[in-house]
Amino acid sequence: MTRPNERFERVYFPITGFISLVVELSDGSMIETGMVGRDGVLGGGAALDDRLLLTTSLVQVPGRAWAIGIEHVRQLALADEKFRAVLVRHEQVLLAQAQQSAACNASHTVEARMCRWLLRMRDLVGDELPLTQDFLAQMMGVRRPSVSLVAGTLQQAGLIKYRRGHITIVDVQRVQDSACECYETVRAHYEAMLRDGEDGNSAKHQR
Repeated sequence: MTRPNERFERVYFPITGFISLVVELSDGSMIETGMVGRDGVLGGGAALDDRLLLTTSLVQVPGRAWAIGIEHVRQLALADEKFRAVLVRHEQVLLAQAQQSAACNASHTVEARMCRWLLRMRDLVGDELPLTQDFLAQMMGVRRPSVSLVAGTLQQAGLIKYRRGHITIVDVQRVQDSACECYETVRAHYEAMLRDGEDGNSAKHQR
């Protein structure tokens, strides 16, 4: 776990599992504003200008990651314009994800938000999601009974299967149909970032 204003020594490129970016409130509760998984990086912005991270980050699903000294990443970013541009774009995507989460929490139903959250997690770790209802409630900023009610409804409808500590998405299409627009919006941001990075690398090799 890292907390706001801690100085980063390494930049992390997750391979499996994922890291949550959360806001901690004075009563001890947390609300998730974004996820960093195999399509992202933790600490990339700090490597660019020696900034301190301003959010709390914690590993939600353990996995493997490349951990590279921040100075090495900074030197690479200075030497490689395309790599630096991808890091900048990733910071923009994280900001857009946080903004989307704020709008989602204010405007959409618990069911739509849960489906969105499950789909994003599935993109990072697969169909078997190792999580509890308590964790879901905490990350979504809602009461556990609300999560239990929605999870039960989705299970009865055949969209998911739930057993203690695990949720399995059974019908991906119907979960997508039940999710709010925010899932597709965030996914499009990541796909555009990765596509732009690939296009940049292709152009560099053609020179």
